[in-house]
Amino acid sequence: MTDRRPRVLVIDDETGILETLQILLRSEGFDPVMAQGGKAGLDRLETARPDIVLSDVRMPDVTGVDVLAAVRALDPTLPVILMTAQATLQTAIQAVNEGAFYYIQKPFRNDELVAILRRAAEHRSLRVENQTLKREIKRRERSTAAVPVGSSRAWLDVLTLAQAVAPTESTVLVLGESGTGKEVIARYIHELSMRSEAPFSSINCGALPEGLLESELFGHVKGSFTGAVKDRSGLFTAAAGGTFFLDEIGETTPATQVKLLRVLQHREVIPVGATEPQPIDVRLVAATNRDLEEEIRRGAFRRDLFYRLNVITIHLPPLRARREDIALLAEAFLRRDQSARERGVRLSDAALTALSEYAWPGNVRELENALERALILTKGDVIDADALPDRVRERLAEPLVAERVAASPTLEVIERAYIQFVLQAEQGNKTRAADVLGIDPSTLHRKLARYGVES
Repeated sequence: MTDRRPRVLVIDDETGILETLQILLRSEGFDPVMAQGGKAGLDRLETARPDIVLSDVRMPDVTGVDVLAAVRALDPTLPVILMTAQATLQTAIQAVNEGAFYYIQKPFRNDELVAILRRAAEHRSLRVENQTLKREIKRRERSTAAVPVGSSRAWLDVLTLAQAVAPTESTVLVLGESGTGKEVIARYIHELSMRSEAPFSSINCGALPEGLLESELFGHVKGSFTGAVKDRSGLFTAAAGGTFFLDEIGETTPATQVKLLRVLQHREVIPVGATEPQPIDVRLVAATNRDLEEEIRRGAFRRDLFYRLNVITIHLPPLRARREDIALLAEAFLRRDQSARERGVRLSDAALTALSEYAWPGNVRELENALERALILTKGDVIDADALPDRVRERLAEPLVAERVAASPTLEVIERAYIQFVLQAEQGNKTRAADVLGIDPSTLHRKLARYGVES
């Protein structure tokens, strides 16, 4: 409000008063928006976004007291000034008790009204500033407490990008192998956003059949299918004002993808069996462990939906690419477990070595499960390597290339070995491997063919 004229919504059923007040308010530095009658005033309330409401009390359709109630329901910080030629002590007391900022009797002096409006504008400005400050304090408190664990360069890069995109309304696409913490990052973005006080909702798109998924996402109307005995709002509607996390979006069918595209393009949903769209107000974060560009080439994922989702992309590194975080994550899991905290459980050096050397194909989720198992099997306060799963404790050192290599290998031998190493690290995903190698995917395919590597 400090950077613009305070906007005043003026509601009165008399044209002459509206015209007079419009001239007066403009000359005194206000931005007047006029509405003739209470019903018109209510219609303008949300679209005009006023800083102050100035309303007559006695109007034939909707009264000033009705306007006051509507404003209080919409925004309790919005000051309402009521004016009437039929002022009584009782109505004045009623108006103040119901939340009116001021009650002024017609006819009034221009300077008197302007003074009241300026006090109201200052009051509004202070309330808004105070609310903004409180939200920022809460946001900082949450962001400090909820930073996902990790200190590796790869993980810090992820957090930096998440922090940068969080205050925006941009759609975010989180990519990564299963178990890398995609929902953790989605929640982190939500907690740092201006929507943090609203719900964070999520759904795994691969966990439900198509028909049920659509009903859960978009809602349905009574009689739209067997078992639809009443209207039901979908999860998009329920998440109003907040963040909606679509996990494993790569598992959706083309029919569902069409409907998701509408959500992203128009910010509206059409419930199953309905014909009229319903507006929604959510921030979308999607995630998948699939290579969506490869899915597009296969015809399994819509290109236009991918471009709508791919506004900001966050690539989560696998745990094997952030080994320095393994010990930190393990300690965090132990601190989170109440019994482990009470017993003062810690990991032995041998256990830490085993955890650090294991490849973790299941990523952070597998690490958490391994530690849960170890806690159950450990009676004392030290988790030793023996309590870890066999696959972790007995790491198999599978050579990437032949153990016997020439003393002075050729460049081709070195290149072939490195390509194999990267492919194994990326679990055979050639698109990601090409990205790591810094070459075009077509170049990688040619090299694989030349070196006789299985592709």
